Amino acid sequence: MRHLFVMRHAKAKQPSGDMADHQRPLRKRGKRQAAAMAPVLQRWQALEGEVYVSTSARTRATFDEIAGRLPDRPMANQVHFDEALYTFEGDALLAWLKALPEGAERVLIIGHNPALMELARWLDKASPTKLSTASVLHFTLPQTPWSAMEQGGATLVGSLSPEAASYPLFKRRAPKPPDPKNDMATRTRAMLAHQCWMIKALEPGVIAGEDPEFLHQYRVNLRRSRAVGESLRSVTKVPGLKKQLKALKHRARATSDLRDLDVFLEDLGNLSPPLSANTRKDLQQWLQACCAEQHNAVCQLLSAPEYAEQLQNWQAFIASGEVKKALSKLTSKRINAVLDKRIAAHDDDLALLASDASDADLHELRKRVKRIRYLADLTPATSKRFLAQLKHRQRLLGDFQDICTRQAWLDAFCASLSPDSQQKQECHQWRASLEEPKQKLREEILAFVPLVNVAS
Repeated sequence: MRHLFVMRHAKAKQPSGDMADHQRPLRKRGKRQAAAMAPVLQRWQALEGEVYVSTSARTRATFDEIAGRLPDRPMANQVHFDEALYTFEGDALLAWLKALPEGAERVLIIGHNPALMELARWLDKASPTKLSTASVLHFTLPQTPWSAMEQGGATLVGSLSPEAASYPLFKRRAPKPPDPKNDMATRTRAMLAHQCWMIKALEPGVIAGEDPEFLHQYRVNLRRSRAVGESLRSVTKVPGLKKQLKALKHRARATSDLRDLDVFLEDLGNLSPPLSANTRKDLQQWLQACCAEQHNAVCQLLSAPEYAEQLQNWQAFIASGEVKKALSKLTSKRINAVLDKRIAAHDDDLALLASDASDADLHELRKRVKRIRYLADLTPATSKRFLAQLKHRQRLLGDFQDICTRQAWLDAFCASLSPDSQQKQECHQWRASLEEPKQKLREEILAFVPLVNVAS
């Protein structure tokens, strides 16, 4: 089976003065795009074979940015700069492709639109109708001569844009949150609409799975939407809101294991656990396999028709007259009344915690702190000192939860090993060693002063 990758050059400057199209350099954004796609091309094995690049300045610069991000992978012997690829005609590009040597099993082309899109649609009509700058399409072709290619004879197996591969690039293009200076009803409604837009816009990055930050931000927007909705429900009655919040909760829960695995894998790369090289490698591979399984499950969820329908229902609900009417009753006084109740409940839970409190008790405290913070965020009158304290508590409780999660995944890994294996013993020892930092965090948490003292 042959593999063909087609990549459009990254974002370039428009010609000015007597600059010819061939000389157009990359914009700063274009350089960031190309750099973001370098690890993607490496993981897709698009750089394993021959790389053919148009001779234009913008395609050369795109390749240079990619190569610069992969210094340990010299590509001087496999890159070819070809004047024939400086074309905007799909027929010309197809003729060039059919003339490739038969030994070329894996080919990456960095070229121009509309030629690339015309070629892609000729290869597989399922190809997208647009190819944004620095985006890549991956096709598989049968093991027949390039010259014998037939229309529709390829299969599109991958498609990715820089904005779906890199959260920082996505963030630069995303709309800004609503103006905090607006009145509370307008601001809250705009906030919910913004979060709904973000949830939908983050989905391609979550599905791509290249940057774990997409999943994290997806969960953040789901949970903030739910928290705002719960806050609204605690202040006034809104018909149908309970059902909508249940759907949001379900979506967030469906991504919990994948997020925990992402965090553990990231920590494993940054930490030096007391494991032998072989045990660490096997643990990492096992976690990656679990991550792939969970990612597949999340992708199936996002692709389900009922999921899209639920999100559309939530969007329509936000825009409904019932919500508008409920938001008109939302005042700082009402929010503060609910906030006082939540703070009192938090302080009661905190007072009941003892040194032998269960991990689940601290997890419940963490959820209370998050709900308080999201509610406090609704009103600009909340003091910065109070918000800083909430963030501090949320961070410590989150660190505690991360250790608990790490221990749980270590237990699951150990369960997959033979009873007397050396690897199992090593992981048990690491798990036991995590109790020390966990206990230190527990002591810090138990030393929290009542929130009512901080808020006052």
